[in-house]
Amino acid sequence: MLDELTQAVLARDEVARYLRESPGQTELQARERICAYLDELRTTQRYPIYRALKHPLYPILRKIDRRVEHIDRVQRAATDSRILYISNHKSHTDYLIEPLALDDNGVRPPIIAAGINLFGGPLGLLHRHVTGAIPIRRAAKDPAYHVTLKAYVAELLHRHDFLFYLEGGRSYSGELKTPKTGLLKAALEAGRSDLVVVPTAIAYDFVLEDHVLAKQGVKRHQRPFSRELAEMVRYSVGYTSRAFVTFGEPIRMAGVDAGSRREVTRLAHEIRGHIGLLHKVLPSALVAAAFRPSIRRADLEASIDRLIDGLARAGANLAVMTGRDAMDAALEPLVDRGVIALEPDRLRVRERNVLRYYARTILHLLPATLETR
Repeated sequence: MLDELTQAVLARDEVARYLRESPGQTELQARERICAYLDELRTTQRYPIYRALKHPLYPILRKIDRRVEHIDRVQRAATDSRILYISNHKSHTDYLIEPLALDDNGVRPPIIAAGINLFGGPLGLLHRHVTGAIPIRRAAKDPAYHVTLKAYVAELLHRHDFLFYLEGGRSYSGELKTPKTGLLKAALEAGRSDLVVVPTAIAYDFVLEDHVLAKQGVKRHQRPFSRELAEMVRYSVGYTSRAFVTFGEPIRMAGVDAGSRREVTRLAHEIRGHIGLLHKVLPSALVAAAFRPSIRRADLEASIDRLIDGLARAGANLAVMTGRDAMDAALEPLVDRGVIALEPDRLRVRERNVLRYYARTILHLLPATLETR
């Protein structure tokens, strides 16, 4: 006996077509392959237990001050729409902060798409049976996997809201990456006339794993999450930050042609543009973007002021409006994290890659200015 969700996935046109036409295997073999991937993807969100998770997670959550902007847009959309949250991706803490930003304001968190490397051990059990996350094989090439994933996401949207990261994995350079379209296309193929996309931006004063990300620069292979977790624990000593979660105006998906690759790609880039403008421009990014290997305080302040003027003209979501305010907020924490050094007459770089990481978080807003760095 097949459960209701499995039956729904197997009945979808694209899955039925794969079962009929799959080369090199019988229909039964193809069906078993689909069902195996479906078992891997299957997840359950147990909301009462989910809410209780705040307590064991308190040691890390207390270090991050959650700031939520425009939650009213989500609250209105939640009354009559199925919501597809599409976000940028900065840190492993995104999986905690963004759902809690919704829960704190009375909105039930969505099912989340997460990298399969996060599903080992106790954390994997929590994702599968409590928080409601589905493991994504981002490097998978098997057509059976792709057809199963898309069908599963489409069916999930008939039961839950859904959140995925437009860039795929985290940004290792700091900049907003080129959008991926696979999960967006799958969501559009759900065929829900009430589907809306809520562009969502998350930004941190300081990303917990900034040194790790900046050192690697470009992700070359999937590392075990246990190793990444150990590195995050190391850099959590003395760590505090604000996390800004900013929600955009809902974009209605009725009328979007899911079968048109050009239209889906155009939509993905449009959503990326919205996320870029929603992304909070924080003091750490301003200081990093204006910094030079060696610079006087007065010159740094003047350079930040020029940046702020340009960002304001670009419609950026600014946290501060003067260079002095940015320096007051960011210099001491950057020194504490070993990124810059304070000298009597000037400031110097200690960790160039980390400073560049933060500078590139606003590259999408001022490309001509920052590409010269």
